[in-house]
Amino acid sequence: MKPRIRNTLATGLLIGLAALAQAQAQAQDKAPLKILVGFPPGGSADTLARIVADALRNDFSPVTVENRPGAGGRIALMQTKAAKPDGQTVIVLPSGPMVLFPHAYKKLDYDAVKDFTPVSLIANFQFGVVAGPGSQARTIQDMLAQARAKPGEGSYGTPGLGTLPHFMGVLLEQSAGVQLNHVPFQGGGPANTALLGGHIQYKFDVVSETAELHRAGKARILAVTGGRRDTQVPEVPTLKESGIPMEATAWFAMYGPAGLTRDTLGRLEKAMTSALRKAEVRERLVKLGYEPVGSTSAELAAAQRADLARWEKPIKATGVQLD
Repeated sequence: MKPRIRNTLATGLLIGLAALAQAQAQAQDKAPLKILVGFPPGGSADTLARIVADALRNDFSPVTVENRPGAGGRIALMQTKAAKPDGQTVIVLPSGPMVLFPHAYKKLDYDAVKDFTPVSLIANFQFGVVAGPGSQARTIQDMLAQARAKPGEGSYGTPGLGTLPHFMGVLLEQSAGVQLNHVPFQGGGPANTALLGGHIQYKFDVVSETAELHRAGKARILAVTGGRRDTQVPEVPTLKESGIPMEATAWFAMYGPAGLTRDTLGRLEKAMTSALRKAEVRERLVKLGYEPVGSTSAELAAAQRADLARWEKPIKATGVQLD
């Protein structure tokens, strides 16, 4: 081998080794991050957690997502509560366990405010009031007129007792002055089957879960619950546009255990804000039907306080007390 070739190969090898050493040093400088999810793989919470995990790999190493399903997300919440406040264990979850469960459960093993540190809002989303083939309602006004004519006969399905869709239905009853019959199912899939089979007339569901059925003409989204129309079904009015004084959304967020230091929280907060500003991240969330946010810890804490207050009255009005 000629000296010039040997020198070129040696130089390339040295450059490669230097780059590898630099990458290893950078990785060692980054703290690991474990993101807990209280629901099975493939669901919305899991999907959002993995999008966030991908976006945080420049700030933490390694970033892992661990599913700890059960008890409506409470198992993962208890693990988060028990974690060291070192910023290496967080949870991604929907708002229900943080704003509904404190009112709906007789006893919780956690305090939704005192036992956790808000990190950042990830995304907002809204629900749709959905009519199936068992209903003749073409508009939300049709649905409410039928409910007033025959109180308690109109039935709506949800993924279960005490879920966000359940209380969305209760809030609509209170806001519109009607009486409906709640039919809880063991998850959104069975509720969909019952709706499409004509066994129930209506369903409350996340808009993204029903948009395809709406577009295919298999179900009709009569109205959406948020403050503005949903981009997935822009022809569908909001409840407020339809003359019903109701506006309610839900959100996904990241929390850590209580006791995070200012510096630790600041590092997580900054990383999340940066991650949710990335165009590719926002595009993925919008495609799934979510409104990307990316907030400060204080903004998430304020959103939680507001929703805790908003849901107290409708939940207590149901008389529902879960074990």
